[in-house]
Amino acid sequence: MANPLKSLTQRAVKLGFTQPFIVDLDTFGIAPAEGLRHAIEAGHHGSMAWLAETQMRRSHPKNLWPEAKSAVVLGMNYGPETDPMVTLGQAGVGTISVYARGRDYHDLMKGRLKELAGLLARDTGEDVKIFVDTAPLMEKPLAMAAGMGWQGKHTNLVSREFGSWLFIGSILSAAVLKPTPPELDHCGSCRACLDICPTNAFPAPYKLDARRCISYLTIEHSGPVEEPLRAAMGNRIYGCDDCLAVCPWNKFARRGQEAKLAAREDLNAPSLAELAALGEAGFRKKFAGSPIKRIGWNRFLRNVLYAIGNSEDVALKHIAAAYQIHDDAVVRDAAKWATGKLSH
Repeated sequence: MANPLKSLTQRAVKLGFTQPFIVDLDTFGIAPAEGLRHAIEAGHHGSMAWLAETQMRRSHPKNLWPEAKSAVVLGMNYGPETDPMVTLGQAGVGTISVYARGRDYHDLMKGRLKELAGLLARDTGEDVKIFVDTAPLMEKPLAMAAGMGWQGKHTNLVSREFGSWLFIGSILSAAVLKPTPPELDHCGSCRACLDICPTNAFPAPYKLDARRCISYLTIEHSGPVEEPLRAAMGNRIYGCDDCLAVCPWNKFARRGQEAKLAAREDLNAPSLAELAALGEAGFRKKFAGSPIKRIGWNRFLRNVLYAIGNSEDVALKHIAAAYQIHDDAVVRDAAKWATGKLSH
């Protein structure tokens, strides 16, 4: 049979992906599942109960789909045009994680992966399933086993070619495909990602306590944030790129070329005052098609109020004070805290 990956590889590159990286699922080990189990037992997953609920299915791709023989892993580069940490500490503006400054990558990649999966199914005669970060599939360990990169000490994927900036998509196939060589860990003695974390979210290299991670706190966590962590959040209002941006391997990274993932200018250094004034309808309109929309107005407003409290800009005090009578208790608490901070 002709190489079943030839058409897929050629089309993948045209669609903005990396080359396909392949894992033989019959030899894919259980070490990642053990790491997940230990993290859950330690409570490091925080309120993300779905991690515990899907632990068995997540522990190996074959638990998700027993017929799967191979995993095809593809990356899409979203390297930023400028330093994503440049707005940290700038009074009056918020900092949004690079990946959320453009269109939601899930929607973009899912459609293109469907096309690639169709080519693979046609050329192998076997069934396929696609995944983009929303199903219980451990994509980063798969990417490392396939050779795309390695999981750094911050637990995120690092690529020698793209640095920290790769979205991951996967196609599970019932076909037996020739695997690509796994990648080695190239972190060495470097601990830049661990040392820069403003909330000390890494209890040890390669271990993340989500309960202290700003990405978790601003996106997944729905309640009030503990006060010492609020101060450490600074002006980060959605996600955090510090541990990604500081990685030395980014010297090989390149700017992302996918126009639909490019950062919107209004999200590079958004005004906290303008964001706080959006209201729920304005929030939905501004963030239509953005991953930010999924956290909802109240949680986003909570994050903005924390950033206002950390801004040291007393001109924003009246904005925070107005939300002390909001109908959501978490927003009221954030408003009261921010008002108090700006009153000192």
